[in-house]
Amino acid sequence: MKYVYIALGTLSLVLGVLGIFLPLLPTTPFLLLTATLYFKSSPKLYDWLLNHKYFGSYIRNYRENKAIPLRAKIISITLLWTTISYCIFFILPYLWVKILLFLIAAGVTYHILSFKTLKK
Repeated sequence: MKYVYIALGTLSLVLGVLGIFLPLLPTTPFLLLTATLYFKSSPKLYDWLLNHKYFGSYIRNYRENKAIPLRAKIISITLLWTTISYCIFFILPYLWVKILLFLIAAGVTYHILSFKTLKK
């Protein structure tokens, strides 16, 4: 099972990294899943993840504070609405798909804003 957990953790990590660049793919939940899977399979990988320059802060902020830094909120919401707006106004021909994307973006925005803002 150790290698299955490592493989699933690595897949989750890849999805989390993609979530940094793709607005509808969440980063933090995938990184939390990666931490859980690495914790169960490899203390070395778990320590690497928690001490990573970029990924470690996502996990620690969520685990310890249940909060998201203001900068991360602003970047996430800006990228989300930029991408969704472009799709709605320039790509998609169907009104029902445009409405669905708008509702998804509104829901994701609400979810992001529902977290406390991390103060340094």
